[in-house]
Amino acid sequence: MNVEVTPLPGLGTRQDFVSRGGRRIGVITYRDGKMEMIVSKQDDTDSCVASIPLTTEEGATLATLLGAPQLVSQLRDQHREVTGINTRQLPLVPGSPYDGKTLGDTALRTRTAVSVVAVVRNGTVHPSPRPDFRLVGGDMLVTVGTPDGLSNAADVLESG
Repeated sequence: MNVEVTPLPGLGTRQDFVSRGGRRIGVITYRDGKMEMIVSKQDDTDSCVASIPLTTEEGATLATLLGAPQLVSQLRDQHREVTGINTRQLPLVPGSPYDGKTLGDTALRTRTAVSVVAVVRNGTVHPSPRPDFRLVGGDMLVTVGTPDGLSNAADVLESG
């Protein structure tokens, strides 16, 4: 997929791509930090049919929603032929006992035999996080393990 980055002099930048259906979909990031999601008309990629202002938090949440499932899907495809390996995304809700703690503090691998293969935060993937990686409420942990282990890991993240 070809993402175009277009400088908007005095305003900021536009990052977008043309979908298979012929619409330009993108985000304008203004110099003051504001963001706007844009969608073009199907028959005219230079005309905008939708413009949705986003706060920084909304933009990060949208990026996480779109990025984490795709990463999990790719991992599932890679592990499809390996019996007993399951991949699941586990949210770390704000206020979790591990919000602000390190990955090592969770002891997930020791307690549940589940490995955290990535953490998605604000649309950015942090692959192979080390035990000293500090977790933040809103993170999405991409995990690999058995079905029972993954259920236990979800419980640990939720209640400690």
